[in-house]
Amino acid sequence: MLDLATPALAALLTLGGLPPLGVAALGLLTVLAGYTAVYALNDVVDYRVDREKIRQGPQEMGGSYLDAVFLRHPMAQGQVSFADGLLWTGAWALVALVGAYLLNPVCAFIFLLGCALETVYCLLLRVSHLRGLVSGVVKTLGGLAAVYAVNPHPETGFLLLLFAWLFAWEIGGQNIPADWHDLEQDRTLGARTIPVRYGVERSGWLVVVSLSLATVLGILVLGRSAVRPSWALLGLAAGFSAYLLLLPARRLYQTPDRARAGVLFNRASYYPLAMLLVVLISLIC
Repeated sequence: MLDLATPALAALLTLGGLPPLGVAALGLLTVLAGYTAVYALNDVVDYRVDREKIRQGPQEMGGSYLDAVFLRHPMAQGQVSFADGLLWTGAWALVALVGAYLLNPVCAFIFLLGCALETVYCLLLRVSHLRGLVSGVVKTLGGLAAVYAVNPHPETGFLLLLFAWLFAWEIGGQNIPADWHDLEQDRTLGARTIPVRYGVERSGWLVVVSLSLATVLGILVLGRSAVRPSWALLGLAAGFSAYLLLLPARRLYQTPDRARAGVLFNRASYYPLAMLLVVLISLIC
C-alpha cells in the first residue's frame, strides 16, 4: 500500500495538479493491481527458495519490520496453495494490464516489462549481486508508468531525473537494507546480494552514497516539476529526507547491524509518501 504513493507522486509532479477523477480512479486501481501482481509474482518464482528458507528454521523478523508485518511468503508457509497463488497473481496481473492499456498502451508495456524484470531478479538470486540493480529498475517503473498515464509525451529530461531519483532511493533505502536484514540466511543459501558480496562496511558506504544522491535528486525533481513548490516546502522535503533517509543511513554505517538495517528499510519505505505530502501541500497552498 505504501508503494502506491510513488505513482501518485509522479503523476502530480508531471501534471502540476490533480488528474481528472476518472483517470485518478482507474490509475489507483491499476497501480494497486500492478504492485500486488508483481509482489505475488516474486513469491511464485521464488517458491522453492522460500520453502528452503523455511526448512532452515524460522527467522526472527521483529514485529516492526515492514516486509514481514503480516505474513511473509504465504505460499511457502503453506497458508496458500501454489495453484491459488498462481490464480491470485494472474487475476491481479490481468486487471493491471487492462487498466494500464486503457490509460496508455505505453503503461501496459511498462507493466509487462516490470513483470519480466521481476522474474529475472528472482532467477539471479544465486547468480549475481547485480540483481539489485534490476530491482532498482523495477521499482522505478510504477512512477514512470504514472507519468505516461497523465502525459503521453513527457519531457525526456524530467523522466530521466525521476528515474535516477527513484532508482537511488530503491537501492540505498530498500534493496540493500532488506538484503542486509536477511544477510545470514542469504549466506547460508548461497544467495548473491550486495551485502553478501561486499560486506557490511562497503554496503553501508553504498547506502550513504545512494541516499545522499536520492536526497539531492529529490529536491531537483521537485524544483523542476510542474508543481513548483515554494522554498519553504523544498526545505520540508529536505527535512523529510534527512529524517527518513540520511539519519538512519548514517547510523547504519556507524553501527552496521541487522536491527539498524530494518530501521532504515522501514523509514525509507515512507519516503515517497512524505514527498507526496509535500506536493499535496504545495497544490493546496
